Parts: sequence; C-alpha cells; structure tokens
Amino acid sequence: MAEQQYYYGTGRRKTAVARVRLIPGPGAIIVNGKPMEEVFTREAHRVEILEPLRRLGREGRFSATIKCAGGGISGWAGAIQMGIARALVASDPSLKPLLKRPENLLTRDPRMKERKKPGLKRARKAPQFTKR
Repeated sequence: MAEQQYYYGTGRRKTAVARVRLIPGPGAIIVNGKPMEEVFTREAHRVEILEPLRRLGREGRFSATIKCAGGGISGWAGAIQMGIARALVASDPSLKPLLKRPENLLTRDPRMKERKKPGLKRARKAPQFTKR
C-alpha cells in the first residue's frame, strides 16, 4: 500500500491544541472523529476554521483530519485555523506572505486567562471596601 502524502500543522489558542493533517482530497473536515458540522454548530466557528483555505481559494482541494484537546469550542476553532494555515505553509512555503496579511493566521494569539491573585476573589476583583 502506498503511503499517502499529507501535511502537518499544530495550532494553539488559549489552552486548546489542534493537530491538523491536510490531505489532498474532496474537502471533508473531520474533528475528533466527527464531521466539522457536528462539532461546530455555530456558523461563525466554521467560517473561522475555513478562513486560511478561503483566503487562498483552495476550498475543496484539501481534506483534513484534526485532533483537538483542551479548552472549549471557540479555542478549538482558533487552534484549528492556525493549524490549517501552518499545514498549508508546509505544503507550499510560497503561501506564507498571503497568510500573514491582512490579519496574521500564522502567529499564536498570546491572550490567556489571568491567574487568580491571593487576597482577591478573582484575577482582579477585590472584596468590597467598607470605610466604617
């Protein structure tokens, strides 16, 4: 059996990690063993995931097998978007400038949940101050 050619990319967002395998094919996207439409019910998440392919005009040319862990649905969507963009660059390095502008799909979003501090109720919320 011939080994099928695929391109690999890892995406991260908040605490979510997505491992993406792009395979030249009809365009089916499988996330954790389920179709993308079953996992991502919001249209906004599906648009976000397919943004790198849409920007390059390559919808329907690649099928993807994706494994996601950690975080939630919105984090998964951002992580998958980045993973697909990185896998596309692995398939053809000349695509890198197209994925960098106008908004960069190849750079990790550094925003994370802020840790809780001692003496506070949450990261920044302090107990109510009473003067008397």
